[in-house]
Order: sequence, then structure tokens, then C-alpha cells
Amino acid sequence: MAIESGKVTADVVEIQEFPALAQMYGVRGVPMTVVNGSVAFSGAVTEEEVLSRLLEAVSEQDDGGEDRDAD
Repeated sequence: MAIESGKVTADVVEIQEFPALAQMYGVRGVPMTVVNGSVAFSGAVTEEEVLSRLLEAVSEQDDGGEDRDAD
């Protein structure tokens, strides 16, 4: 999705190199995806599930949630 749209960015983090980040997000399995710091899911999921979670994150942001960045 990040390749197709300039509105989506993606980063890959090696948790062995950044254990504090893994702990902050409670990583227990990989792959783990975090969207805007508010919606997280792990494991291999379908494209439809990824889209659903992205929409969930955007909805939370539109509902007055602050814009959180998962840097």
C-alpha cells in the first residue's frame, strides 16, 4: 500500500536490533503491524484484513484521537 499511495508510509524494524521498541509495542510474534500507534495486529493476514485495520486506525484518528506516529 505504501508503494501505491503517497499517503501511506511503511517501516520494517528488526526487533533483535531494537528490543526497546519491541517491548514498547508488546511484540510477541512476527510479523507485527502497528498503524498510527493505535491499532496493532500480528501474523500473516489477508489484504482485506490489513485494509480493515487501516480503516479502523483512520476512524480512531477521525473520532478525536490524536495523530500518533509509530517511529
